[in-house]
Amino acid sequence: MRPHFYYSADFNIPLPEKHRFPGHKYELLRRELLARGLVDEDQLHMSPEADEADIVLAHDPAYVSALSDGSIDPRVMRRIGFPWSEQIPRRGRRTVGGAIEAARTALQVGLSGQLAGGTHHAHAGFGAGFCIYNDFAVVAKKALAEHWVDRIAIVDLDVHQGDGNAAILGGDARIFILDAFGAKNFPFRKVPGTLDIPFEDNPGDDAYLTRVAERLPEVWNFAPDLVLYQAGVDPLVHDRLGRMDLSFEGLMARDRMVLEGCRKRGIPCSMGIGGGYADPIDPTVTAYANTYEVAKAVYGF
Repeated sequence: MRPHFYYSADFNIPLPEKHRFPGHKYELLRRELLARGLVDEDQLHMSPEADEADIVLAHDPAYVSALSDGSIDPRVMRRIGFPWSEQIPRRGRRTVGGAIEAARTALQVGLSGQLAGGTHHAHAGFGAGFCIYNDFAVVAKKALAEHWVDRIAIVDLDVHQGDGNAAILGGDARIFILDAFGAKNFPFRKVPGTLDIPFEDNPGDDAYLTRVAERLPEVWNFAPDLVLYQAGVDPLVHDRLGRMDLSFEGLMARDRMVLEGCRKRGIPCSMGIGGGYADPIDPTVTAYANTYEVAKAVYGF
């Protein structure tokens, strides 16, 4: 069985004109992967909607209910960054459902992912930073509760600190969170993870890769049964929100370190694409597809 990857048309939600979230990037990524021959049509599957019973493993039922029926406080929606519509809770459920299926697939064949996800700013009782529900937190809670695995590592290399991951999962000795992020970037109130690697603005490829390479062995020493890889491309020099200066080649070297580390040790890996906000969006889509190019080279699918 070759790796399957999950996507959803519901990710392109209706947004006000000039809204800074590039919702069309998900469909552009799907097209780019096919155009570059990095995946075949039969490897792409529609993300299912997660059951509410799974979502509330990581989220307060009152928040989930209010988001679903539209009774949610507009101030909560402003913190998420989207206006409420019927597509918002559906998008959240599909993001979580895709992450669950990707993790299941990774445990079967070694690698999977979804063409979205990595929604690491969502906390138990509220969303934030364009994140509705926290997909990796739900996956981690479900995988441990249902005994799919005994230990999970989250490798979060998005430019923004995964405060929601740390807030929901922190303190669980079965979960290791490595998080490399811009020290002065959003969120401005950080929630410490297991191993944080803060960077000043514009560190350059060499300094960035050196520091991540020095600390990544701590993930392998934890001996996880599953790695959830948040492969955000917003450290890219072209990104308007990243405040970093990594090149396409630097990001690919980063991905190679993580994916080769997993493959070498036989650790299943499930990927979420995380953030990316170049304007125009083309460099972001290229960088996302480059992650899949590295994955294809490492895993040979």
